[in-house]
Amino acid sequence: MNPIDQLIMERRSIKKFKPDTVDVEEIIDLLNIAKWAPNHKVNEPWRFQLYAGAGKEKFVQAFLDSMKTPDGDIPQKALNKAQYFRDIPLHLVAIMPVDPRQRRFDEDYGALSSMLQNFQLAAWQRGIGMIWRSNDWIYNPVFREAIGVEPGEKIVATMMMGYPAHVPEKQARTDIREKLEIIDQ
Repeated sequence: MNPIDQLIMERRSIKKFKPDTVDVEEIIDLLNIAKWAPNHKVNEPWRFQLYAGAGKEKFVQAFLDSMKTPDGDIPQKALNKAQYFRDIPLHLVAIMPVDPRQRRFDEDYGALSSMLQNFQLAAWQRGIGMIWRSNDWIYNPVFREAIGVEPGEKIVATMMMGYPAHVPEKQARTDIREKLEIIDQ
């Protein structure tokens, strides 16, 4: 098996991270590698926010504010999740412009998704794990405004990353022959 095939098949989504700091410059280097994803007319339809160190609290507070009930309380489940977020070394928010033309939107979304997969693979090769999150709260106007996401922009992912404390076992995948229709006439 060649190294790229092996890397693709071995990458896992990581939910438990070591507390070790991840060098921000290494993340920048990885993003500079990942940007070579295919994107229509090389329009690079992305921007990023990286929350590190004390800056993570802005991300966590935006999350907590978006979880407030109408009477201003924050559910215990959200408080627990906030502590989990604080314990993760880095949070990367991937943002794209929302083009009203469906084709351009689809091309941009595909480009950013490809870029994020490149990022995950390059990071995995260096021992950095992550999980791609697209939870309901990224659509919450309170969260979006708190982190500076403008109208006309879409949060595609929050990539939570660090060195893996636990690597899950691989899960079975369906043989592609069951999902493939070959039209040869």
